[in-house]
Amino acid sequence: MSPDAPTQAPPISFEDTRVAFASKSDAQLRKVYALFAAMNNGSLVKTGSGLMKAALKWGLPGTKFLIKHSIFEQFCGGETIAECRPVTAELGKYNIGTILDYSVEGEGSDASYDHTRDEILATIDEAHRSQHIPFSVFKVTGVADVAILEKIQAGQLLTAQEEAAHTRAVARVEAICARAHQHGIRLFIDAEESWFQHTIDLLAYDMMAKYNREKAIVWNTYQLYRHDRLDALKAAHDAAAEAGYYIGAKLVRGAYMEKEARVAKQRGHQNPINPTKNATDALYDEALSYCVQHVDRISICAGTHNEASSLLLTQLMQQAGLAPGDPRIWFAQLYGMSDNLTYNLAHAGYNTAKYLPYGPVAAVMPYLLRRADENTAIAGQSSREFLLIQKEIRRRQNR
Repeated sequence: MSPDAPTQAPPISFEDTRVAFASKSDAQLRKVYALFAAMNNGSLVKTGSGLMKAALKWGLPGTKFLIKHSIFEQFCGGETIAECRPVTAELGKYNIGTILDYSVEGEGSDASYDHTRDEILATIDEAHRSQHIPFSVFKVTGVADVAILEKIQAGQLLTAQEEAAHTRAVARVEAICARAHQHGIRLFIDAEESWFQHTIDLLAYDMMAKYNREKAIVWNTYQLYRHDRLDALKAAHDAAAEAGYYIGAKLVRGAYMEKEARVAKQRGHQNPINPTKNATDALYDEALSYCVQHVDRISICAGTHNEASSLLLTQLMQQAGLAPGDPRIWFAQLYGMSDNLTYNLAHAGYNTAKYLPYGPVAAVMPYLLRRADENTAIAGQSSREFLLIQKEIRRRQNR
Protein backbone atom coordinates (compact mmCIF):
# COMPACT_ATOMS: atom_id res chain seq x y z
CA MET A 1 0.00 0.00 0.00
CA SER A 2 1.35 3.44 -0.85
CA PRO A 3 1.84 6.18 1.72
CA ASP A 4 -0.99 8.09 -0.02
CA ALA A 5 -3.53 5.29 0.41
CA PRO A 6 -6.53 5.78 2.77
CA THR A 7 -5.44 6.04 6.37
CA GLN A 8 -8.54 4.64 8.07
CA ALA A 9 -7.96 1.31 9.80
CA PRO A 10 -10.42 -0.92 11.64
CA PRO A 11 -10.42 -0.39 15.40
CA ILE A 12 -7.86 -2.57 17.14
CA SER A 13 -8.43 -4.54 20.30
CA PHE A 14 -5.49 -6.58 21.52
CA GLU A 15 -8.01 -8.48 23.64
CA ASP A 16 -9.61 -10.02 20.54
CA THR A 17 -8.52 -13.62 21.01
CA ARG A 18 -10.72 -14.84 18.14
CA VAL A 19 -8.41 -13.05 15.71
CA ALA A 20 -5.25 -13.71 17.76
CA PHE A 21 -5.64 -17.50 17.72
CA ALA A 22 -7.52 -17.92 14.44
CA SER A 23 -4.70 -20.05 13.04
CA LYS A 24 -4.83 -22.61 15.86
CA SER A 25 -7.12 -25.62 16.11
CA ASP A 26 -8.60 -26.56 19.47
CA ALA A 27 -5.97 -29.28 19.89
CA GLN A 28 -3.13 -26.89 19.05
CA LEU A 29 -4.51 -24.33 21.47
CA ARG A 30 -4.64 -26.88 24.30
CA LYS A 31 -1.03 -27.85 23.59
CA VAL A 32 0.09 -24.21 23.74
CA TYR A 33 -1.96 -23.75 26.92
CA ALA A 34 -0.08 -26.61 28.59
CA LEU A 35 3.28 -25.17 27.54
CA PHE A 36 2.55 -21.68 28.85
CA ALA A 37 1.07 -23.13 32.03
CA ALA A 38 4.47 -24.74 32.60
CA MET A 39 6.35 -21.56 31.63
CA ASN A 40 4.22 -19.61 34.07
CA ASN A 41 5.75 -21.63 36.92
CA GLY A 42 9.05 -19.93 37.75
CA SER A 43 10.60 -22.79 39.71
CA LEU A 44 9.58 -25.30 37.04
CA VAL A 45 11.15 -23.16 34.31
CA LYS A 46 14.41 -22.90 36.26
CA THR A 47 14.54 -26.62 36.94
CA GLY A 48 13.46 -27.54 33.42
CA SER A 49 16.05 -25.28 31.83
CA GLY A 50 18.80 -26.94 33.83
CA LEU A 51 17.54 -30.41 32.93
CA MET A 52 17.33 -29.57 29.23
CA LYS A 53 20.86 -28.17 29.21
CA ALA A 54 22.17 -31.28 30.91
CA ALA A 55 20.21 -33.67 28.68
CA LEU A 56 21.48 -31.94 25.54
CA LYS A 57 25.04 -31.97 26.85
CA TRP A 58 24.89 -35.68 27.66
CA GLY A 59 23.01 -36.59 24.48
CA LEU A 60 20.30 -38.51 26.33
CA PRO A 61 18.07 -40.56 23.97
CA GLY A 62 14.78 -38.90 23.11
CA THR A 63 15.86 -35.46 24.34
CA LYS A 64 15.93 -33.86 20.89
CA PHE A 65 12.54 -35.34 19.95
CA LEU A 66 10.96 -34.11 23.18
CA ILE A 67 12.38 -30.59 22.87
CA LYS A 68 11.66 -30.28 19.15
CA HIS A 69 8.00 -31.13 19.64
CA SER A 70 7.45 -28.84 22.62
CA ILE A 71 9.31 -25.60 23.36
CA PHE A 72 11.30 -25.65 20.08
CA GLU A 73 8.12 -26.12 18.03
CA GLN A 74 6.45 -23.21 19.83
CA PHE A 75 9.24 -20.67 19.41
CA CYS A 76 11.29 -21.86 16.39
CA GLY A 77 10.53 -22.49 12.75
CA GLY A 78 12.68 -25.57 12.25
CA GLU A 79 16.25 -26.69 11.99
CA THR A 80 16.76 -25.44 8.42
CA ILE A 81 15.38 -22.79 6.09
CA ALA A 82 13.45 -25.51 4.26
CA GLU A 83 11.80 -26.65 7.52
CA CYS A 84 10.68 -23.06 8.13
CA ARG A 85 8.73 -22.81 4.88
CA PRO A 86 5.44 -24.27 6.16
CA VAL A 87 5.49 -21.78 9.08
CA THR A 88 6.25 -18.92 6.68
CA ALA A 89 3.37 -19.96 4.44
CA GLU A 90 0.97 -20.31 7.39
CA LEU A 91 1.84 -16.84 8.71
CA GLY A 92 1.48 -15.48 5.19
CA LYS A 93 -2.15 -16.63 5.07
CA TYR A 94 -2.83 -13.99 7.73
CA ASN A 95 -0.71 -11.29 6.03
CA ILE A 96 2.08 -11.72 8.58
CA GLY A 97 5.66 -11.68 7.35
CA THR A 98 8.49 -13.90 8.54
CA ILE A 99 11.98 -12.81 9.63
CA LEU A 100 14.28 -15.84 9.43
CA ASP A 101 16.61 -15.56 12.43
CA TYR A 102 19.56 -17.96 12.28
CA SER A 103 20.03 -18.42 16.02
CA VAL A 104 23.23 -20.44 16.13
CA GLU A 105 26.04 -18.65 17.93
CA GLY A 106 29.47 -18.70 16.32
CA GLU A 107 32.42 -20.67 17.66
CA GLY A 108 34.90 -17.82 17.27
CA SER A 109 36.76 -19.13 14.22
CA ASP A 110 36.97 -17.85 10.67
CA ALA A 111 35.30 -21.06 9.51
CA SER A 112 32.30 -20.49 11.79
CA TYR A 113 32.08 -16.81 10.80
CA ASP A 114 32.13 -17.75 7.12
CA HIS A 115 29.46 -20.39 7.72
CA THR A 116 27.23 -17.82 9.45
CA ARG A 117 27.77 -15.34 6.60
CA ASP A 118 26.74 -17.99 4.09
CA GLU A 119 23.64 -18.88 6.12
CA ILE A 120 22.58 -15.22 6.29
CA LEU A 121 23.11 -14.91 2.53
CA ALA A 122 20.84 -17.94 2.14
CA THR A 123 18.10 -16.26 4.21
CA ILE A 124 18.33 -13.20 1.94
CA ASP A 125 18.03 -15.41 -1.13
CA GLU A 126 15.04 -17.14 0.47
CA ALA A 127 13.44 -13.76 1.16
CA HIS A 128 14.00 -12.81 -2.48
CA ARG A 129 12.10 -15.92 -3.61
CA SER A 130 9.26 -15.52 -1.09
CA GLN A 131 6.50 -12.94 -0.92
CA HIS A 132 6.20 -13.53 2.85
CA ILE A 133 9.73 -12.66 4.07
CA PRO A 134 10.14 -8.86 4.23
CA PHE A 135 13.37 -8.78 6.29
CA SER A 136 16.58 -10.67 6.95
CA VAL A 137 18.58 -10.25 10.16
CA PHE A 138 22.01 -10.94 11.59
CA LYS A 139 24.25 -10.20 14.54
CA VAL A 140 27.65 -8.72 13.82
CA THR A 141 29.17 -11.04 16.44
CA GLY A 142 28.06 -13.94 14.26
CA VAL A 143 30.64 -12.88 11.68
CA ALA A 144 33.20 -10.94 13.76
CA ASP A 145 35.39 -11.38 16.84
CA VAL A 146 33.81 -9.80 19.93
CA ALA A 147 37.18 -9.01 21.49
CA ILE A 148 38.25 -7.02 18.43
CA LEU A 149 34.98 -5.09 18.31
CA GLU A 150 35.42 -4.23 21.99
CA LYS A 151 39.04 -3.21 21.49
CA ILE A 152 38.09 -0.84 18.66
CA GLN A 153 35.42 0.83 20.81
CA ALA A 154 37.91 1.23 23.67
CA GLY A 155 40.30 3.04 21.31
CA GLN A 156 43.01 0.41 21.63
CA LEU A 157 45.42 -0.32 18.80
CA LEU A 158 44.93 -3.61 17.00
CA THR A 159 47.77 -5.98 16.23
CA ALA A 160 48.46 -6.76 12.58
CA GLN A 161 46.72 -10.10 13.03
CA GLU A 162 43.67 -8.41 14.57
CA GLU A 163 43.60 -5.82 11.77
CA ALA A 164 43.52 -8.61 9.22
CA ALA A 165 40.76 -10.43 11.14
CA HIS A 166 38.71 -7.25 11.35
CA THR A 167 39.13 -6.61 7.63
CA ARG A 168 37.74 -10.08 6.96
CA ALA A 169 34.83 -9.39 9.33
CA VAL A 170 33.94 -6.13 7.59
CA ALA A 171 34.08 -7.96 4.25
CA ARG A 172 31.52 -10.47 5.58
CA VAL A 173 29.19 -7.66 6.67
CA GLU A 174 29.70 -5.98 3.31
CA ALA A 175 28.81 -9.19 1.46
CA ILE A 176 25.59 -9.55 3.46
CA CYS A 177 24.54 -5.93 2.92
CA ALA A 178 25.42 -6.04 -0.79
CA ARG A 179 23.24 -9.14 -1.30
CA ALA A 180 20.34 -7.49 0.55
CA HIS A 181 20.69 -4.40 -1.62
CA GLN A 182 20.90 -6.51 -4.78
CA HIS A 183 17.58 -8.20 -3.98
CA GLY A 184 15.90 -5.21 -2.33
CA ILE A 185 15.51 -7.06 0.99
CA ARG A 186 15.44 -5.04 4.21
CA LEU A 187 18.20 -6.13 6.59
CA PHE A 188 18.24 -5.77 10.36
CA ILE A 189 21.58 -5.49 12.15
CA ASP A 190 20.80 -6.62 15.69
CA ALA A 191 21.87 -4.62 18.75
CA GLU A 192 24.33 -6.14 21.19
CA GLU A 193 26.16 -5.25 24.41
CA SER A 194 27.03 -1.61 25.10
CA TRP A 195 30.79 -2.13 25.37
CA PHE A 196 31.04 -2.78 21.64
CA GLN A 197 27.70 -1.45 20.32
CA HIS A 198 29.26 1.81 19.13
CA THR A 199 31.58 -0.19 16.86
CA ILE A 200 28.51 -1.93 15.42
CA ASP A 201 26.72 1.42 15.02
CA LEU A 202 29.57 2.88 12.98
CA LEU A 203 29.66 -0.19 10.76
CA ALA A 204 25.88 -0.02 10.28
CA TYR A 205 26.05 3.65 9.31
CA ASP A 206 28.82 2.95 6.81
CA MET A 207 26.57 0.34 5.20
CA MET A 208 23.58 2.69 5.26
CA ALA A 209 25.57 5.45 3.55
CA LYS A 210 26.41 2.99 0.78
CA TYR A 211 23.17 1.03 0.37
CA ASN A 212 20.35 3.28 1.65
CA ARG A 213 20.48 5.92 -1.09
CA GLU A 214 17.02 5.15 -2.49
CA LYS A 215 15.32 3.62 0.57
CA ALA A 216 16.13 1.94 3.87
CA ILE A 217 17.75 -1.43 3.11
CA VAL A 218 20.14 -1.63 6.10
CA TRP A 219 18.48 -1.08 9.49
CA ASN A 220 20.22 -0.52 12.81
CA THR A 221 18.69 -1.58 16.13
CA TYR A 222 18.22 0.77 19.10
CA GLN A 223 17.77 -0.66 22.60
CA LEU A 224 15.72 1.98 24.36
CA TYR A 225 16.35 0.62 27.84
CA ARG A 226 19.67 2.44 27.38
CA HIS A 227 19.27 6.10 28.29
CA ASP A 228 21.52 7.30 25.43
CA ARG A 229 19.85 5.51 22.52
CA LEU A 230 17.34 8.17 21.49
CA ASP A 231 20.16 10.70 21.30
CA ALA A 232 22.10 8.20 19.17
CA LEU A 233 19.12 7.83 16.84
CA LYS A 234 18.73 11.60 16.51
CA ALA A 235 22.41 11.98 15.69
CA ALA A 236 22.13 9.20 13.11
CA HIS A 237 19.16 10.95 11.52
CA ASP A 238 21.01 14.26 11.32
CA ALA A 239 24.03 12.60 9.71
CA ALA A 240 21.85 10.75 7.21
CA ALA A 241 19.94 13.89 6.29
CA GLU A 242 23.20 15.77 5.69
CA ALA A 243 24.74 12.93 3.65
CA GLY A 244 21.57 12.12 1.70
CA TYR A 245 20.72 8.55 2.72
CA TYR A 246 17.88 6.88 4.59
CA ILE A 247 17.79 5.40 8.09
CA GLY A 248 16.21 2.09 9.02
CA ALA A 249 15.52 1.95 12.76
CA LYS A 250 14.32 -1.10 14.63
CA LEU A 251 13.23 0.03 18.07
CA VAL A 252 13.37 -2.50 20.91
CA ARG A 253 13.46 -2.19 24.65
CA GLY A 254 16.50 -4.45 25.03
CA ALA A 255 17.78 -7.94 25.71
CA TYR A 256 20.76 -7.72 28.07
CA MET A 257 19.53 -5.74 31.06
CA GLU A 258 20.93 -7.86 33.90
CA LYS A 259 24.20 -8.44 32.05
CA GLU A 260 24.64 -4.72 31.32
CA ALA A 261 24.14 -3.76 34.95
CA ARG A 262 26.48 -6.50 36.16
CA VAL A 263 29.31 -5.62 33.76
CA ALA A 264 28.99 -1.88 34.43
CA LYS A 265 29.36 -2.53 38.15
CA GLN A 266 32.35 -4.84 37.63
CA ARG A 267 34.11 -2.26 35.47
CA GLY A 268 33.21 0.74 37.62
CA HIS A 269 31.18 2.33 34.82
CA GLN A 270 27.84 4.10 34.91
CA ASN A 271 24.96 1.69 34.33
CA PRO A 272 23.73 2.44 30.77
CA ILE A 273 20.24 1.15 31.60
CA ASN A 274 17.40 3.50 32.51
CA PRO A 275 16.71 3.63 36.27
CA THR A 276 13.11 2.39 35.98
CA LYS A 277 10.87 0.52 33.57
CA ASN A 278 8.66 3.61 33.35
CA ALA A 279 11.67 5.60 32.13
CA THR A 280 12.33 2.98 29.45
CA ASP A 281 8.68 2.98 28.39
CA ALA A 282 8.68 6.77 28.13
CA LEU A 283 11.91 6.81 26.12
CA TYR A 284 10.63 4.08 23.80
CA ASP A 285 7.42 5.97 23.11
CA GLU A 286 9.35 9.19 22.58
CA ALA A 287 11.50 7.37 20.02
CA LEU A 288 8.38 6.16 18.19
CA SER A 289 7.08 9.72 18.05
CA TYR A 290 10.42 11.04 16.79
CA CYS A 291 10.55 8.44 14.02
CA VAL A 292 7.01 9.15 12.84
CA GLN A 293 7.81 12.87 12.80
CA HIS A 294 10.80 12.11 10.55
CA VAL A 295 9.30 9.25 8.52
CA ASP A 296 10.43 10.98 5.34
CA ARG A 297 13.98 9.95 6.33
CA ILE A 298 13.48 7.16 8.92
CA SER A 299 11.77 3.81 8.33
CA ILE A 300 10.59 2.21 11.58
CA CYS A 301 10.08 -1.27 12.97
CA ALA A 302 8.54 -1.40 16.43
CA GLY A 303 10.04 -4.64 17.72
CA THR A 304 8.00 -4.90 20.89
CA HIS A 305 5.59 -7.06 22.85
CA ASN A 306 4.30 -3.98 24.68
CA GLU A 307 0.65 -3.40 23.92
CA ALA A 308 0.60 0.28 24.92
CA SER A 309 3.52 1.17 22.65
CA SER A 310 2.03 -0.80 19.75
CA LEU A 311 -1.29 0.99 20.13
CA LEU A 312 0.52 4.33 20.41
CA LEU A 313 2.28 3.77 17.08
CA THR A 314 -1.04 3.10 15.35
CA GLN A 315 -2.37 6.37 16.83
CA LEU A 316 0.74 8.32 15.80
CA MET A 317 0.35 7.00 12.26
CA GLN A 318 -3.29 8.05 12.11
CA GLN A 319 -2.48 11.51 13.49
CA ALA A 320 0.24 11.90 10.84
CA GLY A 321 -2.12 10.78 8.06
CA LEU A 322 -0.13 7.63 7.35
CA ALA A 323 -1.86 4.55 5.96
CA PRO A 324 -1.79 1.35 8.08
CA GLY A 325 0.15 -0.34 5.29
CA ASP A 326 2.71 2.43 4.83
CA PRO A 327 5.82 0.47 3.70
CA ARG A 328 8.08 2.53 5.97
CA ILE A 329 6.45 1.34 9.21
CA TRP A 330 6.44 -2.19 10.62
CA PHE A 331 5.57 -4.06 13.80
CA ALA A 332 7.42 -7.23 14.86
CA GLN A 333 7.15 -9.83 17.61
CA LEU A 334 8.79 -13.15 18.38
CA TYR A 335 7.20 -16.24 16.88
CA GLY A 336 5.12 -18.08 19.46
CA MET A 337 4.49 -14.98 21.57
CA SER A 338 2.14 -11.97 21.52
CA ASP A 339 -0.14 -13.32 18.81
CA ASN A 340 -2.79 -10.94 20.16
CA LEU A 341 -0.59 -8.10 18.87
CA THR A 342 0.64 -9.58 15.61
CA TYR A 343 -2.60 -11.07 14.32
CA ASN A 344 -4.81 -8.13 15.33
CA LEU A 345 -2.40 -5.61 13.79
CA ALA A 346 -2.22 -7.63 10.57
CA HIS A 347 -6.01 -8.00 10.56
CA ALA A 348 -6.28 -4.19 10.71
CA GLY A 349 -3.94 -3.78 7.74
CA TYR A 350 -0.67 -2.91 9.49
CA ASN A 351 2.65 -4.33 8.32
CA THR A 352 3.61 -7.07 10.77
CA ALA A 353 6.23 -9.79 10.96
CA LYS A 354 7.35 -12.57 13.27
CA TYR A 355 10.96 -13.19 14.24
CA LEU A 356 11.39 -16.90 13.47
CA PRO A 357 14.49 -18.43 15.08
CA TYR A 358 15.84 -21.54 13.40
CA GLY A 359 18.84 -23.87 13.51
CA PRO A 360 19.77 -27.31 14.88
CA VAL A 361 17.94 -28.04 18.14
CA ALA A 362 21.09 -28.55 20.21
CA ALA A 363 22.59 -25.31 18.85
CA VAL A 364 19.47 -23.13 19.18
CA MET A 365 18.23 -24.21 22.62
CA PRO A 366 21.18 -22.74 24.56
CA TYR A 367 20.45 -19.43 22.83
CA LEU A 368 16.76 -19.54 23.75
CA LEU A 369 17.44 -20.60 27.33
CA ARG A 370 20.05 -17.87 27.80
CA ARG A 371 17.59 -15.35 26.43
CA ALA A 372 14.96 -16.50 28.92
CA ASP A 373 17.48 -16.38 31.77
CA GLU A 374 18.68 -12.91 30.79
CA ASN A 375 15.39 -11.22 30.04
CA THR A 376 13.17 -11.12 33.12
CA ALA A 377 10.36 -9.56 31.07
CA ILE A 378 9.69 -12.95 29.47
CA ALA A 379 8.24 -14.25 32.74
CA GLY A 380 5.61 -11.52 32.74
CA GLN A 381 4.87 -12.07 29.08
CA SER A 382 4.29 -15.80 29.59
CA SER A 383 1.69 -14.94 32.23
CA ARG A 384 -0.05 -12.65 29.76
CA GLU A 385 -0.01 -15.37 27.07
CA PHE A 386 -1.42 -17.88 29.54
CA LEU A 387 -4.38 -15.66 30.40
CA LEU A 388 -5.17 -14.88 26.75
CA ILE A 389 -5.14 -18.57 25.83
CA GLN A 390 -7.44 -19.31 28.77
CA LYS A 391 -9.79 -16.62 27.50
CA GLU A 392 -9.88 -18.08 23.98
CA ILE A 393 -10.48 -21.61 25.22
CA ARG A 394 -13.45 -20.36 27.26
CA ARG A 395 -14.76 -18.41 24.26
CA ARG A 396 -14.64 -21.53 22.09
CA GLN A 397 -16.31 -23.65 24.76
CA ASN A 398 -19.18 -21.15 25.00
CA ARG A 399 -19.82 -20.90 21.27
